[in-house]
Amino acid sequence: MLRRTATALLALALAWPAVAQEAADAVTPEGAADVGAEFGPLSEAARTALAAKQAGEPTEAQGWMVAAANPLAVEAGARVLREGGTAADAMVAVQAVLGLVEPQSSGLGGGAFLVWYDAGSGEVTTLDGRETAPLEATPTLFQNENGEPLGFFDAVVGGRSVGTPGTPALMQAAHEKWGRADWASLFSEAIALAEGGFTVSPRLADLVAGDADRLQRFPATARYFFPGGQPIAAGDTLTNPAYADTVRRIAAEGAEAFYTGDIASDIVATVRTAAGNPGVLSRTDLALYEAVERPAVCAEYRERDVCGMGPPSSGALTMGQILGMLDSYDLAALGPDSPEAWRLIGDASRLAFADRGLYMADSDFVPMPTQGLVAPDYLAERARLLQGDDALPEVAPGSPEWDHAQLWAPDESIEFPSTSHISIVDADGNALSMTTTIENGFGSRLFVRGFLLNNELTDFSFRSHADGRPIANRVEPGKRPRSSMSPTIVLHEGKPTLVIGSPGGSRIIGYVAQAVIAHTDWGMDVQQALAMPHAVNRFGTYDLEAGTDAEALAEPLTAMGYEVNLRDLTSGLHAIEVGETLRGGADPRREGIALGE
Repeated sequence: MLRRTATALLALALAWPAVAQEAADAVTPEGAADVGAEFGPLSEAARTALAAKQAGEPTEAQGWMVAAANPLAVEAGARVLREGGTAADAMVAVQAVLGLVEPQSSGLGGGAFLVWYDAGSGEVTTLDGRETAPLEATPTLFQNENGEPLGFFDAVVGGRSVGTPGTPALMQAAHEKWGRADWASLFSEAIALAEGGFTVSPRLADLVAGDADRLQRFPATARYFFPGGQPIAAGDTLTNPAYADTVRRIAAEGAEAFYTGDIASDIVATVRTAAGNPGVLSRTDLALYEAVERPAVCAEYRERDVCGMGPPSSGALTMGQILGMLDSYDLAALGPDSPEAWRLIGDASRLAFADRGLYMADSDFVPMPTQGLVAPDYLAERARLLQGDDALPEVAPGSPEWDHAQLWAPDESIEFPSTSHISIVDADGNALSMTTTIENGFGSRLFVRGFLLNNELTDFSFRSHADGRPIANRVEPGKRPRSSMSPTIVLHEGKPTLVIGSPGGSRIIGYVAQAVIAHTDWGMDVQQALAMPHAVNRFGTYDLEAGTDAEALAEPLTAMGYEVNLRDLTSGLHAIEVGETLRGGADPRREGIALGE
C-alpha cells in the first residue's frame, strides 16, 4: 500500500514534468546523458545521481557523500569534499549556492540549525543559527490596534516579519570549529554562478509565478524575479551580480562584512522603509548577533540514539517523544501497510504536538521541562494512552517532570512550509545535518544585496496571552522563535547510521519521524524511506498524500475516528545511510540529489 515507487511519485512532483517518464531507464551513465538538462551543465556523476533518484535507487559511495536540494549546490559541496575538506567546509559551499539557485527556501537572509557528529571524539553537538527578534520588538508586534492577531500574510510581507539573520554567522562558526579548507575558496561556485548565470529550475519558476502578487510589491524584488515585467521561466539564465558582490565580501572579510558596514546598513534600511509594513530591525541587532553552540537533545528508539536540535527548535523533542512513545509497540510486525501502525504513529504525534504547543519555546527566555519531555518514564506513561483500537477522542498536554514550575497557555503560531535541508558525511567520518530556511516561500519578499530577507518572526505566536496566561512562544526582544526544523543524526553504539532532515513547516517533524521508522522498523533503504507516501497527523486531522497509495488509508482511518484530508505533502528529505558504505537519498518531490565517491 505505502511502498509506492519513487518513479510514481515523480509523476506527481511539480518540479519534474519533463523527466518523470524517463526515470525508470535512466540509472546508467549512458541513460543519464540528458538527465538534469533543466539545471544547465552538470557533471556525469551528478547526472547519474539524479537518474538513480528518479529510478528510486540510492546513490552509493565509499568515502564521502553530500545530499541537498539542488544539483548545482551539491556539486559545490562535492568539490570541497573531493579536495579533502570537511563536512563543515562543504556545508558552507552548499549553502552559498543554495541561497542563489533556491532563494525561495534559504539563504544569507535566513537562519539554520546544524547537528554535528565528530568522528574524532564521538560527540554530538549543535549550532543554533536561528534568527532573533529585534530589540525594539514587543509581544504585540503581530496584533492590530484592537489587540487581535494580524492575518498571516499581512504580517509576513514586508519588514515587520524580519528577524536578525543567523545563517552567515552559523556558516563561519561551523568553519572555525570544524573546517580546514581555506574560507574564501568555499564561495567560488556561488560567485561564478552569480556572475556567469545559472539555469532557472522548474521549481523556482513555478514558485515565482505562483507568488507573483506578493513578489511584485517591492521594486527590487520585482526587478530580479520579473525582469522586463515577466516572471523568470524554467531554462532562463539568471545572473545576480549583487549576490556575487555580497558573497565575495563575506569570502574576503568573513561574516563580519554581513553584520556591520554598508551591507548591514542596506538590510536595515530595506526593513525599516518597507512600504506598508515596515519593521524594527536595527544595526545594533545585526552587530550583536551570535550563533550559539548548544547540547544535542537525544531520545532512545530501538536501541538507537536519535539526536537533534533542542530549543528553540521543537524538532528533536517532539520527534523524540513520538519515537519514544512508539518504542514499546512492534511496528515492524505491523508493517507499513497496516492502518493500526498509522493509528499508533498518528496518536503518538498528536500527543507530542500537544506538549509542543504548551511547553516548547526559546529556553533562553522561558523555563522548559526539556529533560522531562523525553524522560523514559514520562514517555511510557504517555504511550499507555495509545492502547486501544480507535483514534483518541481528544489529546491534552501531559505533565512532564519540571525542575521548577511555570504555567503557560497553548501556543497559536502559524508555520507555513518552505526551507531546505543538507546532509553530509566526509572522508573522516564526520557527519553534518543542517536544516536552513527563510521561513515562508520567498520569506518577507524583501530583496537586498542579491538575497531575500526572512519572515522568521511570524514563527512566534501572534497572541501574547490566552485566558490570562502568557504563551511561551510569544514575541520578546532578542528571543528566537520556536521552530519545527529537525536536523537529525541517528546513532547505534555511538556511530552514525542515518543523517537526515527535511523542509516542510510543522510537518517536518512527521516527515523525518516517518522516514526514521521506515528505515529502522520496515527495512527500507534510504531512498525508499524518503520516497514513501506521507501520512501526517499533528492536531487531529490525518493528512494523507494525495495521488499516492496513502489514499488507501483514508477509509480505515476514518473508521477509527479520524478526520482525513487528502493533500499535497511536499517534503524535501535528504539523507545518508552510514554503514559499510555510504548510501544517499534525495526526496523525489524536489530537485535535489545525493552525490558521493
